Amino acid sequence: MEQFHATTIFAIHHNGKAAMAGDGQVTFGNAVVMKQTAKKVRRLFQGKVLAGFAGAVADAFTLFEMFEGKLEEFNGNLPRAAVELAKEWRSDKVLRRLEAMLIVMDARHLLLISGTGEVIEPDDGMLAIGSGGNYALAAGRALKQYAGDQLSAKEIAKAALEIAANICVYTNGHIIVEEL
Repeated sequence: MEQFHATTIFAIHHNGKAAMAGDGQVTFGNAVVMKQTAKKVRRLFQGKVLAGFAGAVADAFTLFEMFEGKLEEFNGNLPRAAVELAKEWRSDKVLRRLEAMLIVMDARHLLLISGTGEVIEPDDGMLAIGSGGNYALAAGRALKQYAGDQLSAKEIAKAALEIAANICVYTNGHIIVEEL
């Protein structure tokens, strides 16, 4: 059975700011663009946390709800909420079948959460997921290294997505950027 999928999410901590960008494309199978303006980056926990997803849409919404519940349960403690979500996701027979990944961030932490139990914090303050993730990550690293303080976190996130959209057929130019 074909599913709705494909996206690019990029997140960065840079010069004391945090930004996350995502494109708007939803693809059905490998051949049809079903929607161009989806919002895959959300503000959670009273606007203090950003979360972005890549993968099956219904699965991602389930994970957003679960993660938001964990944030509430642990009073906004992002690392603890992420670890508890990953533990539950990995150990539950039904949840293990979810096909999605999350990037979550607050002003201090940036984490990747997957269904195989990983909670990864990057060394360089940048993460990307989805079909165009590697393109966006490479672009973001180059922008941060060579433009340095000339660009803000928000500008780097947006530019990284624009570059990925020019390369990846599953990433479009309808970009949403959220900043903390």
